[in-house]
Amino acid sequence: MLHVVRHGRTEANARGVLLGRTDPPLSELGRRQARALAEIVPGDARVISSPLLRARETAEAFGRPIEVDERWIELDYGTLEGVAPSAVAVEVWRRWRGDPQFVPGGGESLAALGLRVRDACMDLAEEARERDVVVVTHVSPIKAAVAWALRVGDLVAWRLFVGDGSVTRIGVERTGLVLRSFNERPLSD
Repeated sequence: MLHVVRHGRTEANARGVLLGRTDPPLSELGRRQARALAEIVPGDARVISSPLLRARETAEAFGRPIEVDERWIELDYGTLEGVAPSAVAVEVWRRWRGDPQFVPGGGESLAALGLRVRDACMDLAEEARERDVVVVTHVSPIKAAVAWALRVGDLVAWRLFVGDGSVTRIGVERTGLVLRSFNERPLSD
């Protein structure tokens, strides 16, 4: 099974700003969420992490060796990095929510994110069919992994909510992919 974990909360997450490649540490709540996640992910799983600090700190709470895979890094928000969603122009939201190729201010499109995450998922699929694999990542890559599992387009991201400190489980069956759970939160805010 593929267990896709969203890192614990940061202060920037608590403020509700668009947090892509900025690299803050976990908050105290985030560290507690990481410890709670360690209780519900399989103890013998391979652990892979985004290179960003908040994901690595969460993965470290699992007490196992960690492999870093750049493909699991968060979406690059470009000039929208650190901006409150309410401050983003309506026209930008309209274009972004309607076109997976739209690139916000020098950042990255949902389509580009989807390609790299699907590639990472495909690289793990055979192994995840035989054993547990845990990936600690961010909200947008998790949404892309769910889109991969459900075989739907990248714009489904706008219809999903992924909480801090959550796990989504994708079964890799011989008959296909199965979304086993979504957004499990052992310790909510």
